[in-house]
Amino acid sequence: MQQAARDAVALKDVFAANRAAGRIALSVAAHGPMTRRKQVYEDGPLRVRFPNASGRALEAMIVNTAGGIAGGDRHDLDIAVGAGATLAITTAAAEKVYRALGPDAEIAVKLSAAAGARLTWLPQETILFDRAKLQRSIDVELAPDATLLMAEALVFGRAAMGEAVEEGAFTDRWRVRRDGRLVFAETIRLDGTIASKLAEPAVSDGGVAVATVLAVPGDEAMIERARALTFCGEVGVSAWNGLAVARLCAKDGAGLRRDLAGVVAAFGGTLPRLWLN
Repeated sequence: MQQAARDAVALKDVFAANRAAGRIALSVAAHGPMTRRKQVYEDGPLRVRFPNASGRALEAMIVNTAGGIAGGDRHDLDIAVGAGATLAITTAAAEKVYRALGPDAEIAVKLSAAAGARLTWLPQETILFDRAKLQRSIDVELAPDATLLMAEALVFGRAAMGEAVEEGAFTDRWRVRRDGRLVFAETIRLDGTIASKLAEPAVSDGGVAVATVLAVPGDEAMIERARALTFCGEVGVSAWNGLAVARLCAKDGAGLRRDLAGVVAAFGGTLPRLWLN
């Protein structure tokens, strides 16, 4: 019995030693009309590249050199946009979260935008594989006159490959504060028999691709532009207390991406070039 216990501890240690821990800490600042890198820190499999370093607004592209996220991996992203600066962030590819044999994978995102800053957070889709387990948190701190446009898209399985997510666990926690005051908060949890839950009419009616778009500040003009569009899936939009929010649900990732492009444009944003390739 003691040997079995020692073997279990040794196996746990080996598993932990092979988990990926990645971190990016990026801050940018305004230099006249231009936005430039102030500090860049990279660790583990995460990298950040700047495809338009000579432009006025700065684009940052996050790269996961590991090719995906497995159970027990942890990614930390800390992005700060200085006063008057403009930064758009995307990812080089859709992030794949693979089946977890042990602990959950974790992603922690911290975003901040100082006075007069403009921050756009538009990563490509997160794709969950069957029996994946992911805990994600996104915390945003905005100055009173900072501008935020963010979107997160989630796809359950790769439909084109005949894959479905039968079981798994996903927790997504968003907190957005403006001038230190909480203005948007939600936590989504979906676990257990995910496929059967997604099939429920009140959940996604069989859709396997969902997304949320948030604009701060947001207004009724954004909502009206979005409502004038024709969508592949279902899209609900609303504005309140200076926020605009869209919820999207589609039968597959391709339909979701088309709808997402329309909503982002209606909310005053532009999809990164990588999304269009």
